[in-house]
Amino acid sequence: MEKGIPGGGQGDVKQLADCTVANALGTWFFSVAGALIAIPVGIRRKSLGPLVFFGTTGTMLDIIIGISQCEREHAEHQMRLLEAQNHENTVPVDAES
Repeated sequence: MEKGIPGGGQGDVKQLADCTVANALGTWFFSVAGALIAIPVGIRRKSLGPLVFFGTTGTMLDIIIGISQCEREHAEHQMRLLEAQNHENTVPVDAES
């Protein structure tokens, strides 16, 4: 671990990046919903514009939701580590021996 960054380091960054990619690829609801909305609208308008708009919007929503879920999990993990560290620091010396 690097000094000066409590709980930080390359391991945390890589873990957060892996989680972000997994969550972003694991969500698909808004992508499918966007396509299902865009197909009938595109057929009616005889254009690919709605597919581009709704498809990219749905995909971006899926990615944003995956990233925010991962950041929330990472923050909870950091809080648990901080609480455990604070608990270790507050244990009386007499209790350890």
